[in-house]
Amino acid sequence: MLGRLPTCLVLFGALAVAVPVVAPSLIRFDEIAQKAGLQFTLRNAAAGQFHQIELTGGGVAVLDYNNDGCTDIFFTNGAAIPSLRKTGPEFFNRLFRNNCDMTFTDVTAEAGLTGEGYSMGAAVGDFDNDGFADLYVVGVHRNILYRNMGNGRFSDITAKAGVAGVDPRYGKMWAVSAGWFDYDNDGWLDLFVSNYVVWDGAKEPRCGSPERQFYCHPKEYQGLPGQLFHNNHDGTFTDVSQQSGIGKHIGKGMGVAFADMDGDGLTDIFVANDSVRGLLFHNDGQGKFSEVGLESGVALREDGYAIAGMGADFRDFDNDGKPDLVVSGIINDSFLLFRNPTQSGRLFDDYAQRTGLLMGTRQLTGWSLGMYDFDNDGWKDLFFGLSHLAELEKYLGRDSALPNRVFRNVEGKKFEDVSAAAGSAFQRAAMHRGVAFADFDNDGRVDAVVTVLNGPAKLFRNVSGGQSHWLALRLRGRQSNRMGLGAAVHVQLADGRDLYNAATTSVGYASSSEALVRFGLGANKTAKWIEIRWPSGGVQRLTNVAADQILEVDEGAKP
Repeated sequence: MLGRLPTCLVLFGALAVAVPVVAPSLIRFDEIAQKAGLQFTLRNAAAGQFHQIELTGGGVAVLDYNNDGCTDIFFTNGAAIPSLRKTGPEFFNRLFRNNCDMTFTDVTAEAGLTGEGYSMGAAVGDFDNDGFADLYVVGVHRNILYRNMGNGRFSDITAKAGVAGVDPRYGKMWAVSAGWFDYDNDGWLDLFVSNYVVWDGAKEPRCGSPERQFYCHPKEYQGLPGQLFHNNHDGTFTDVSQQSGIGKHIGKGMGVAFADMDGDGLTDIFVANDSVRGLLFHNDGQGKFSEVGLESGVALREDGYAIAGMGADFRDFDNDGKPDLVVSGIINDSFLLFRNPTQSGRLFDDYAQRTGLLMGTRQLTGWSLGMYDFDNDGWKDLFFGLSHLAELEKYLGRDSALPNRVFRNVEGKKFEDVSAAAGSAFQRAAMHRGVAFADFDNDGRVDAVVTVLNGPAKLFRNVSGGQSHWLALRLRGRQSNRMGLGAAVHVQLADGRDLYNAATTSVGYASSSEALVRFGLGANKTAKWIEIRWPSGGVQRLTNVAADQILEVDEGAKP
């Protein structure tokens, strides 16, 4: 049918190539969780006592734990308060196996992932380079590293690995998010933990009157430092938080995102903080990180205000080859979009107003988010998991539940709210929290799984129309880490456009998304060439790659 579409001429030297023009398609989703057998409810154990931990939970992770080519789903869950014990199956964390037909089976018990404690976030990475995705679960006073044994089961190796997260000064901490990345490019994934605030249920501050109590503002709680664990290549880790400089900075950490912001081949870290300035850690390549959020222009909103930062994604929205940063916040904050405009990648511009995102999100409260090309037109769009704060909004006379939002990227110049046309199920309000992104049915369109506080999880299948093509890369590192996290990928299309993306699983808030590197190709049936810059420093080029496939790429393999 492409032959009936209008075409334009793109010149390569003296050669004129006719490229079909694909009209913009609507971004649409069907909500199919119940039909797919994905039955999970996030429980926060709220019982009218207004414990701060009740507000924030609810991450979700996606991973192909059994390497069958179909992406599975793991949910974190709460626990009884104040014991922080999973006193019944209603509090179990849950793993759902993808049956490769867009249905799922609960395999939690056989996988050994019911969990312990009040869980918050999850991070996926192959820390031992054995080809099986491992799982790190964080929460209130308890973090757990699960090694994927390769036989359908996971083993708790937290104590042996040395990643329980207990700090010499603060003791057991409350972590919201975590992420895997290779900060020293030695071929082994290291671990970053985003810690929130000091919490003790017996000594918690109380806000409001006895008749009208409500959750306290984060300013009533002491912040915590993040943590960095170096992979020792033998199944153990060393806490390098202090010597790296990470542990010297106190924040109220929520979402974490990674990118090589200045193109030096080293992965940097952004932490979204709640009501205090965001932190941007620049990697110097010598095992040290400098906090450069203020001088880089990403610590605060343009007017100098510290938003209640929650989710973050660190990707290139305008296809100029430099990663940009999006951060979600609370009502009246507006969400932030920082464009990376300089050659050095060290000074960002606040682009939220110029792209329409500032006013378009002013009345929203955003938790998790993701920057993905949902309509495969070559431009990354924005998906936000939304809901106001429970009880606090009721106290102010507002409905806490909100529908999610999707903003279409219009050629890297503006973001257009297209939620109203995204399907009737997409309009349904709920107490959304974590969001993870993957192509669950391998049709080339990115889907989303969303947790709901004290409600059923949602699975949004992407059913966007149009005839746009796509390409996904599954990277296999050899000198680099096995999952290729941190690899930067540059694609040039036949129509002359350049597209950029990078491998990461750390996306949004308390959640972990697929490791595949995806591109929407628009009308292009092939990629003219693909260049992969691996974390090891090696550069690999593939030419004339056909569209509409998941391409397995071994580091260093000849095309």
